[in-house]
Amino acid sequence: MKYVAMVLAGLLLAALVHLAGMSRAERARILRITPAPAVAAADPAMPDAVPGGRAVRPVSTSRPTPAPAPTLPVDTGAEPRVAAPEPLPSGLVVPVQGVTPAQLSPTFEDARSEGRVHEAIDIMAPTGTPVLAVADGHVEKLFDSRQGGLTIYQFEPGGRYAYYYAHLDRYAPGLAEKQQVRQGQVIGYVGSTGNADPAGPHLHFAIFVLGPEKQWWKGTAIDPFPVFTGKRP
Repeated sequence: MKYVAMVLAGLLLAALVHLAGMSRAERARILRITPAPAVAAADPAMPDAVPGGRAVRPVSTSRPTPAPAPTLPVDTGAEPRVAAPEPLPSGLVVPVQGVTPAQLSPTFEDARSEGRVHEAIDIMAPTGTPVLAVADGHVEKLFDSRQGGLTIYQFEPGGRYAYYYAHLDRYAPGLAEKQQVRQGQVIGYVGSTGNADPAGPHLHFAIFVLGPEKQWWKGTAIDPFPVFTGKRP
């Protein structure tokens, strides 16, 4: 018996020595042991996968693209462009018979009652002196106002300008709204109606640039003095 035990012990020792020299896979196959699975590498197609199957939020290593710097204007030293001034009407005749451009005085900027600015030219003449149409056009409005007295609003053919005659003593016979008039035609007579001083009869004459609505009671006044004289006051 003792001999058998020694033989078995020798065989077992030999077997152990033999197993020690074998690979892990061979030992597992012989001993029927299933090897532990190797740790799998992360699947590049699944950015949230990590070894061991635990999902984590991906961490971006790229830096955000900086916003482009604002484009600043380049100072070229040039002056800013401005709108061209309104061209003055040309070829107008002085609207009071017998008065020449040399006899006119600049009164456009003169102060008037109630804080107003004159924005017209006063042409002094005796009561009853004929008033002439300064250009071709038509009578847009005949009006009697508290300040201007008997007035005429004439539009020139292009509808750009309105010519305003005020303080008239009376209209020319037969004058009517929408009537066509010719340059130099008598359309009224100098007076002092409205708020004019009876001791100083005159024609109050103004030029207005009309807006797109072509409203006779609206417009931007321009100085008639340089229109008639070619001179700036």
